[in-house]
Amino acid sequence: MGKRILVTGAGTGASNNLIRSLKAADPALFALGCHHDRFVLRHSIADRLYLIPRTTDPRFPETLRRLADVERLDLLIPTTDADVSALSELRDELGGRTFLPDRAVIQLCQDKYELTGALRARGIPAPETYAVTDVDALGELFERLGAYRPIWCRARTGSRSLGAAPMMRPDQARAWILYWEEMRGVPASSFTLSEYLPGRDFLCQSLWNDGALVLANTFERLSYFGGENSPSGVSSLSSLAKTVADPRLVDVCRRAVGAVAPGASGAFSIDLKEDRRGVPCITEINAGRFFIGMTAFSHVGKHSMPAIFVRVALGEPVDLREEYDAVDGYYLVRDLDNLPGVFHEDEFFDEVRVL
Repeated sequence: MGKRILVTGAGTGASNNLIRSLKAADPALFALGCHHDRFVLRHSIADRLYLIPRTTDPRFPETLRRLADVERLDLLIPTTDADVSALSELRDELGGRTFLPDRAVIQLCQDKYELTGALRARGIPAPETYAVTDVDALGELFERLGAYRPIWCRARTGSRSLGAAPMMRPDQARAWILYWEEMRGVPASSFTLSEYLPGRDFLCQSLWNDGALVLANTFERLSYFGGENSPSGVSSLSSLAKTVADPRLVDVCRRAVGAVAPGASGAFSIDLKEDRRGVPCITEINAGRFFIGMTAFSHVGKHSMPAIFVRVALGEPVDLREEYDAVDGYYLVRDLDNLPGVFHEDEFFDEVRVL
């Protein structure tokens, strides 16, 4: 019988990309999907769909346990930070059906301020960052960050560049933070100020088992969904990305995971940006899940990372160790209402007429 895998967030791009990748590598795999939103769920490509309560609903733990038992699931794979946290708390009750980093590691990585402090304390490149405690004292934080402008302001938790924008002056940051507090209910204490990193924007997706790096691949964001409509001009969601071969990225990510997550197991998806000197600095670690779009690249390398993830999670032998599956020249093109397109740079003008 084929493997039976449950993917959370069914119907989203992250879930559908992951399922496509898994089934391309193992057509016998049976993919189930779950979501609390019936409209999103209906868009899933999973073989079987389940409408379940939100992770914050008291019924969620029992529902998930019952689903795992009834469907004889081999593995549950989360696709959002909220799902990672929820499955992490239930890992013992799910009877070994998850493959996640330790609880403390997940909590650390989901707080960008605490994570940055932990990395810098261990000599890992990360932006100088300060927590906002008083909106009337932002001038002091600007002074501590030096003369370079802009300063980067963002929420210390959340995804998709929540509350992120560049600031030139303390009064701008004050108005921005108070706007989020009043209009969106995000308290001022949820924000940080950090040095602005002006360089290239990278991603490193990695798989670990018992503290050993199993597999890694790297990408570069080139343009962003909604970037032209946001104050920052950027987003964590790339509309155009490419594969890159850059050993510097894997080196700093290996050091980072080894420093904050000794004995690490599971997926670690890491955001990096170059500072003014061109040094890749870690800005975020998504512990326990893959990047939303990068699983669409799984077929261009030697190994499908989602497929290897499932094999390692289920204790199957994998003859890989610290393998950097680097390929160059493949581009990911994404837009609303379209399947992601992956093309090699040599293919872009095939069947295209240039006037």
